[in-house]
Amino acid sequence: MTLRIVSMPGAEACAERIADRLGASRCALESRRFPDGEIYLRVLDEVQGQQVVVVAQLSNPDPQLPGLLFLADALNELGAASVGLVAPYLPYMRQDIRFRAGEAVTSRSFAKLVSTAFAWLVTVDPHLHRLASLNTIYRIPTAVVSSAPAIAAWVHTQVEQPHLVGPDEESRQWVSEVAALAGCPYTVLSKHRSGDRSVDLTLPDLQALRGHTPVLVDDIISSGQTMAATVGRLRAQGFAAPICVGVHAVFAGDALARLQAAGAARIVSCNTLPHPSNAIDMTDALAESVQAVMQRVSHSH
Repeated sequence: MTLRIVSMPGAEACAERIADRLGASRCALESRRFPDGEIYLRVLDEVQGQQVVVVAQLSNPDPQLPGLLFLADALNELGAASVGLVAPYLPYMRQDIRFRAGEAVTSRSFAKLVSTAFAWLVTVDPHLHRLASLNTIYRIPTAVVSSAPAIAAWVHTQVEQPHLVGPDEESRQWVSEVAALAGCPYTVLSKHRSGDRSVDLTLPDLQALRGHTPVLVDDIISSGQTMAATVGRLRAQGFAAPICVGVHAVFAGDALARLQAAGAARIVSCNTLPHPSNAIDMTDALAESVQAVMQRVSHSH
């Protein structure tokens, strides 16, 4: 059965890399906007009876969501044997409970929409805060790719005397894995967030960092507020300029400039979202995960 890779607008390079790794053919898509802003989509290649993988990089999900759902529906109507989704960055994971009465639990709402449209999902390090796994909210097979091996390999080869720093207790399990793989020590900070752009940090005794290069590691760099505050505190205490590593390069607003101004020595990210900071390639791991989940789905049938 033929495997075809189709890219949502903006994810062409990622889709090309994955198609190359899988030896799959590309499926051309015509996409444009009508004058009133509604999206027009046209699948230009045959998909009847074929397995189709949609690749979408969803850092700005709201404008993309209708097109994503329409494309999945069109591919199914055109006779695709299955339609899976590769979304290296999975949005709408922040609101995973109802904090105040009446709030929409958007992680569950988004999961329902994706589960209805697609046969399976592959993503990289989703922000699982209060959820044990994606299976808690997604009704389709899911596969989570860990960025830890790729980040650890980068740190091991690119940083002299690294000492990893995690921003909060939530990051401990993940940062400890990267540190173990890279063969270096780590420290975890305490963080209290009082707003979307306001955080208070508690730094433990950091004398262990003397003589090391601090490497701040977080799953998402969004506002950059936490990383910038940590960089500033470390620089103020006379430590070496930290390197900032993020899995998902969201970089909302002036986040990149904020980190640079705080004194970061270097800012790097995985290529789950296209950004000039991309230095850590997740393509091989994504391709392997796609193959694994497709085999799992086919065996279950």
